[in-house]
Amino acid sequence: MGIPENIDMMKKVILVTGGSGLIGKGIETVISSDKKEDEEWIFLSSKDANLLNEKETFAVFRKYKPTHVIHLAALAGGMYARMDNNLDSFRKNMKMNDNILEASRQAKVKKLLSCLSTMVFPDKTTYPVNETMMHNGLPHPSNLGLSQAKRTMDVLNMLYKKEHGCMFTSVVPCGTFGPHDNFNASQANVIPALINRAYEAKKNGTAFEIWGTGAALRQFMYSLDLAKLFVWALREYQEIDPIILAPDEADEVSIKDVAMMILEALDFNGEVTFLTDKPDGQLKRTASNAKLRTYLPQFQFMSTRQAIRE
Repeated sequence: MGIPENIDMMKKVILVTGGSGLIGKGIETVISSDKKEDEEWIFLSSKDANLLNEKETFAVFRKYKPTHVIHLAALAGGMYARMDNNLDSFRKNMKMNDNILEASRQAKVKKLLSCLSTMVFPDKTTYPVNETMMHNGLPHPSNLGLSQAKRTMDVLNMLYKKEHGCMFTSVVPCGTFGPHDNFNASQANVIPALINRAYEAKKNGTAFEIWGTGAALRQFMYSLDLAKLFVWALREYQEIDPIILAPDEADEVSIKDVAMMILEALDFNGEVTFLTDKPDGQLKRTASNAKLRTYLPQFQFMSTRQAIRE
Protein backbone atom coordinates (compact mmCIF):
# COMPACT_ATOMS: atom_id res chain seq x y z
CA MET A 1 0.00 0.00 0.00
CA GLY A 2 1.33 3.42 -0.92
CA ILE A 3 1.57 6.38 1.44
CA PRO A 4 -0.84 9.29 0.85
CA GLU A 5 0.63 12.79 0.85
CA ASN A 6 -0.47 15.53 3.21
CA ILE A 7 -2.83 17.74 1.18
CA ASP A 8 -3.04 20.57 3.74
CA MET A 9 -0.90 23.04 1.79
CA MET A 10 -0.81 25.60 4.62
CA LYS A 11 0.57 23.37 7.35
CA LYS A 12 4.04 21.85 7.73
CA VAL A 13 4.15 18.53 9.55
CA ILE A 14 7.77 17.89 10.50
CA LEU A 15 8.61 14.32 11.46
CA VAL A 16 11.87 13.83 13.37
CA THR A 17 13.28 10.30 13.52
CA GLY A 18 15.53 9.61 16.48
CA GLY A 19 13.55 12.30 18.24
CA SER A 20 14.35 11.08 21.76
CA GLY A 21 18.12 11.19 21.24
CA LEU A 22 20.75 13.87 21.73
CA ILE A 23 20.04 15.97 18.64
CA GLY A 24 16.28 15.34 18.62
CA LYS A 25 15.97 16.59 22.19
CA GLY A 26 18.11 19.56 21.26
CA ILE A 27 15.78 20.45 18.39
CA GLU A 28 12.78 20.05 20.69
CA THR A 29 14.38 22.51 23.12
CA VAL A 30 15.18 25.02 20.37
CA ILE A 31 11.72 25.03 18.79
CA SER A 32 10.06 25.42 22.18
CA SER A 33 11.05 29.09 21.86
CA ASP A 34 11.16 29.33 18.05
CA LYS A 35 8.10 27.49 16.77
CA LYS A 36 6.28 28.84 13.72
CA GLU A 37 2.48 28.90 13.70
CA ASP A 38 2.35 26.83 10.52
CA GLU A 39 4.60 24.07 11.91
CA GLU A 40 3.66 20.89 13.75
CA TRP A 41 6.64 18.96 15.08
CA ILE A 42 6.48 15.21 15.77
CA PHE A 43 9.40 13.54 17.53
CA LEU A 44 9.58 9.78 16.99
CA SER A 45 11.34 7.30 19.24
CA SER A 46 11.94 3.57 18.88
CA LYS A 47 8.64 3.05 20.75
CA ASP A 48 6.72 4.53 17.81
CA ALA A 49 8.13 2.31 15.09
CA ASN A 50 10.98 -0.05 14.26
CA LEU A 51 12.51 1.84 11.35
CA LEU A 52 14.36 -1.31 10.26
CA ASN A 53 10.96 -2.72 9.38
CA GLU A 54 9.53 -1.40 6.13
CA LYS A 55 5.89 -1.99 7.09
CA GLU A 56 6.26 -0.19 10.42
CA THR A 57 8.13 2.69 8.78
CA PHE A 58 5.49 3.14 6.09
CA ALA A 59 2.73 2.85 8.71
CA VAL A 60 4.14 5.69 10.81
CA PHE A 61 4.35 7.87 7.68
CA ARG A 62 0.71 7.06 6.89
CA LYS A 63 -0.23 7.94 10.46
CA TYR A 64 1.41 11.36 10.61
CA LYS A 65 1.47 12.34 6.90
CA PRO A 66 4.65 14.43 7.19
CA THR A 67 5.42 17.23 4.76
CA HIS A 68 9.02 17.50 6.03
CA VAL A 69 11.36 14.94 7.64
CA ILE A 70 14.52 15.28 9.71
CA HIS A 71 16.20 11.87 9.74
CA LEU A 72 18.42 11.53 12.82
CA ALA A 73 17.88 7.87 13.71
CA ALA A 74 20.93 5.62 13.36
CA LEU A 75 22.41 2.55 14.96
CA ALA A 76 25.69 4.06 16.07
CA GLY A 77 27.34 3.56 19.47
CA GLY A 78 30.87 4.62 20.35
CA MET A 79 33.99 3.87 18.34
CA TYR A 80 34.88 0.68 20.21
CA ALA A 81 31.36 -0.70 19.79
CA ARG A 82 31.42 0.07 16.05
CA MET A 83 34.84 -1.50 15.47
CA ASP A 84 33.48 -4.96 16.29
CA ASN A 85 30.21 -4.58 14.38
CA ASN A 86 30.98 -2.83 11.10
CA LEU A 87 29.10 -5.28 8.86
CA ASP A 88 26.00 -5.36 11.05
CA SER A 89 26.13 -1.57 11.37
CA PHE A 90 26.33 -1.14 7.59
CA ARG A 91 23.48 -3.52 6.80
CA LYS A 92 21.07 -2.23 9.45
CA ASN A 93 21.72 1.46 8.82
CA MET A 94 21.39 0.95 5.06
CA LYS A 95 18.04 -0.76 5.62
CA MET A 96 16.77 1.99 7.90
CA ASN A 97 17.89 4.77 5.58
CA ASP A 98 16.33 3.07 2.55
CA ASN A 99 13.02 2.74 4.41
CA ILE A 100 13.02 6.43 5.39
CA LEU A 101 13.94 7.76 1.96
CA GLU A 102 11.47 5.58 0.09
CA ALA A 103 8.66 6.32 2.57
CA SER A 104 9.44 10.03 2.12
CA ARG A 105 9.20 9.67 -1.66
CA GLN A 106 5.89 7.84 -1.53
CA ALA A 107 4.47 10.37 0.94
CA LYS A 108 5.59 13.19 -1.39
CA VAL A 109 7.55 14.78 1.45
CA LYS A 110 8.53 18.29 0.39
CA LYS A 111 11.92 18.16 2.10
CA LEU A 112 13.99 15.45 3.77
CA LEU A 113 17.04 16.48 5.81
CA SER A 114 19.32 13.61 6.84
CA CYS A 115 22.13 13.64 9.39
CA LEU A 116 25.53 12.41 8.24
CA SER A 117 28.79 12.91 10.17
CA THR A 118 32.35 14.04 9.51
CA MET A 119 33.34 10.38 9.89
CA VAL A 120 32.03 9.85 6.34
CA PHE A 121 35.10 11.51 4.81
CA PRO A 122 38.04 9.46 3.49
CA ASP A 123 40.62 8.23 5.98
CA LYS A 124 43.46 9.11 3.61
CA THR A 125 42.91 12.71 2.57
CA THR A 126 44.14 16.25 2.92
CA TYR A 127 42.77 18.64 5.53
CA PRO A 128 40.55 20.44 6.03
CA VAL A 129 37.99 18.29 4.22
CA ASN A 130 35.07 19.96 2.45
CA GLU A 131 31.76 18.80 1.02
CA THR A 132 33.25 17.92 -2.40
CA MET A 133 35.66 15.34 -0.93
CA MET A 134 33.17 12.92 0.62
CA HIS A 135 33.53 10.13 -1.91
CA ASN A 136 37.27 10.36 -2.63
CA GLY A 137 38.20 7.21 -0.69
CA LEU A 138 37.10 4.82 2.04
CA PRO A 139 36.36 6.09 5.55
CA HIS A 140 38.51 5.08 8.53
CA PRO A 141 38.28 1.31 9.21
CA SER A 142 37.04 1.82 12.78
CA ASN A 143 33.82 3.43 11.47
CA LEU A 144 33.60 1.85 8.02
CA GLY A 145 30.12 0.32 8.29
CA LEU A 146 28.27 3.32 9.74
CA SER A 147 30.25 5.84 7.70
CA GLN A 148 29.59 4.10 4.39
CA ALA A 149 25.88 3.73 5.18
CA LYS A 150 25.61 7.42 6.06
CA ARG A 151 27.42 8.74 3.02
CA THR A 152 25.41 6.50 0.73
CA MET A 153 22.50 8.77 1.65
CA ASP A 154 24.27 11.54 -0.25
CA VAL A 155 24.23 9.34 -3.36
CA LEU A 156 20.59 8.46 -2.80
CA ASN A 157 19.70 12.15 -2.41
CA MET A 158 21.15 12.81 -5.85
CA LEU A 159 19.36 9.84 -7.42
CA TYR A 160 15.99 10.67 -5.86
CA LYS A 161 16.37 14.22 -7.18
CA LYS A 162 17.30 13.04 -10.67
CA GLU A 163 14.65 10.34 -11.04
CA HIS A 164 11.78 11.65 -8.87
CA GLY A 165 12.46 15.37 -8.35
CA CYS A 166 12.71 14.93 -4.56
CA MET A 167 14.21 17.61 -2.33
CA PHE A 168 16.32 15.26 -0.22
CA THR A 169 19.50 16.72 1.28
CA SER A 170 21.84 16.22 4.23
CA VAL A 171 24.00 17.98 6.79
CA VAL A 172 27.40 16.78 7.98
CA PRO A 173 27.97 17.70 11.64
CA CYS A 174 31.17 17.18 13.60
CA GLY A 175 31.18 15.39 16.96
CA THR A 176 28.28 16.59 19.11
CA PHE A 177 27.54 16.37 22.83
CA GLY A 178 25.15 17.86 25.34
CA PRO A 179 22.01 17.22 27.40
CA HIS A 180 20.31 13.83 26.84
CA ASP A 181 23.56 12.28 25.58
CA ASN A 182 24.24 8.55 25.87
CA PHE A 183 26.58 8.03 28.84
CA ASN A 184 26.66 4.23 28.59
CA ALA A 185 30.34 3.36 29.00
CA SER A 186 30.40 0.82 26.14
CA GLN A 187 28.24 2.78 23.67
CA ALA A 188 28.95 6.46 24.31
CA ASN A 189 30.86 8.77 22.00
CA VAL A 190 34.07 10.35 23.22
CA ILE A 191 32.95 13.26 25.45
CA PRO A 192 30.08 11.47 27.28
CA ALA A 193 32.35 8.41 27.67
CA LEU A 194 35.07 10.59 29.25
CA ILE A 195 32.52 12.32 31.50
CA ASN A 196 31.24 8.92 32.63
CA ARG A 197 34.75 7.67 33.43
CA ALA A 198 35.69 10.88 35.23
CA TYR A 199 32.54 10.77 37.35
CA GLU A 200 33.12 7.11 38.28
CA ALA A 201 36.81 7.72 39.04
CA LYS A 202 36.00 10.61 41.35
CA LYS A 203 33.19 8.71 43.07
CA ASN A 204 35.29 5.56 43.60
CA GLY A 205 38.65 7.21 44.25
CA THR A 206 40.26 5.43 41.31
CA ALA A 207 42.46 6.54 38.41
CA PHE A 208 40.85 8.35 35.47
CA GLU A 209 41.62 6.35 32.34
CA ILE A 210 41.97 7.90 28.89
CA TRP A 211 41.83 5.31 26.12
CA GLY A 212 44.65 5.83 23.63
CA THR A 213 47.28 8.56 23.71
CA GLY A 214 44.84 11.47 23.69
CA ALA A 215 46.57 12.88 20.61
CA ALA A 216 43.59 12.61 18.23
CA LEU A 217 42.17 15.98 17.18
CA ARG A 218 38.47 16.76 16.90
CA GLN A 219 36.01 19.60 16.33
CA PHE A 220 33.19 19.40 18.85
CA MET A 221 29.82 21.12 18.86
CA TYR A 222 27.27 21.65 21.63
CA SER A 223 24.02 19.88 20.78
CA LEU A 224 21.89 23.03 21.13
CA ASP A 225 24.10 24.81 18.58
CA LEU A 226 23.60 21.92 16.19
CA ALA A 227 19.86 21.95 16.88
CA LYS A 228 19.66 25.60 15.88
CA LEU A 229 21.51 24.80 12.65
CA PHE A 230 19.17 21.88 11.90
CA VAL A 231 16.13 24.13 12.25
CA TRP A 232 17.81 26.71 9.98
CA ALA A 233 18.69 24.04 7.40
CA LEU A 234 15.16 22.64 7.37
CA ARG A 235 13.64 26.07 6.83
CA GLU A 236 16.26 27.75 4.64
CA TYR A 237 18.85 25.42 3.05
CA GLN A 238 17.81 24.60 -0.51
CA GLU A 239 20.73 22.65 -2.00
CA ILE A 240 20.76 18.90 -2.65
CA ASP A 241 24.50 18.89 -1.99
CA PRO A 242 25.40 18.42 1.69
CA ILE A 243 26.67 21.12 4.02
CA ILE A 244 29.20 20.68 6.83
CA LEU A 245 28.10 21.96 10.24
CA ALA A 246 31.15 22.55 12.43
CA PRO A 247 32.91 25.27 14.40
CA ASP A 248 35.92 27.01 12.92
CA GLU A 249 39.13 25.03 12.39
CA ALA A 250 40.86 27.08 15.11
CA ASP A 251 38.47 25.52 17.65
CA GLU A 252 39.81 21.99 17.08
CA VAL A 253 41.04 20.32 20.29
CA SER A 254 42.85 17.12 21.23
CA ILE A 255 41.16 14.33 23.17
CA LYS A 256 43.71 14.93 25.94
CA ASP A 257 42.72 18.61 26.17
CA VAL A 258 39.02 17.67 26.26
CA ALA A 259 39.72 15.18 29.05
CA MET A 260 41.47 17.90 31.05
CA MET A 261 38.49 20.24 30.55
CA ILE A 262 36.20 17.53 31.93
CA LEU A 263 38.43 16.92 34.96
CA GLU A 264 38.52 20.66 35.61
CA ALA A 265 34.71 20.91 35.41
CA LEU A 266 34.34 18.00 37.85
CA ASP A 267 37.11 19.27 40.15
CA PHE A 268 38.93 15.94 39.83
CA ASN A 269 42.40 15.86 41.40
CA GLY A 270 43.19 12.15 41.23
CA GLU A 271 45.51 10.05 39.09
CA VAL A 272 45.26 10.19 35.29
CA THR A 273 46.30 7.18 33.21
CA PHE A 274 46.63 6.88 29.43
CA LEU A 275 45.84 3.38 28.14
CA THR A 276 48.16 3.53 25.16
CA ASP A 277 47.39 -0.08 24.20
CA LYS A 278 43.94 1.14 23.13
CA PRO A 279 43.57 2.60 19.61
CA ASP A 280 43.23 6.35 19.08
CA GLY A 281 40.93 5.89 16.10
CA GLN A 282 41.17 8.44 13.31
CA LEU A 283 43.82 10.98 14.35
CA LYS A 284 42.30 13.91 12.51
CA ARG A 285 38.95 14.89 10.96
CA THR A 286 39.32 18.62 10.43
CA ALA A 287 36.37 19.88 8.40
CA SER A 288 35.97 23.24 6.69
CA ASN A 289 32.87 25.26 7.55
CA ALA A 290 33.49 27.73 4.70
CA LYS A 291 30.21 26.83 3.00
CA LEU A 292 28.25 27.29 6.23
CA ARG A 293 29.91 30.67 6.78
CA THR A 294 28.69 31.87 3.38
CA TYR A 295 25.14 31.34 4.68
CA LEU A 296 25.61 32.21 8.36
CA PRO A 297 28.78 34.30 8.74
CA GLN A 298 27.83 35.55 12.20
CA PHE A 299 26.74 32.27 13.80
CA GLN A 300 28.36 31.91 17.23
CA PHE A 301 29.35 28.45 18.50
CA MET A 302 29.66 27.79 22.21
CA SER A 303 33.25 26.83 23.09
CA THR A 304 33.95 23.20 24.02
CA ARG A 305 35.11 24.24 27.50
CA GLN A 306 31.93 26.22 28.20
CA ALA A 307 29.69 23.52 26.71
CA ILE A 308 31.24 20.88 28.98
CA ARG A 309 30.44 23.10 31.97
CA GLU A 310 26.88 23.48 30.77
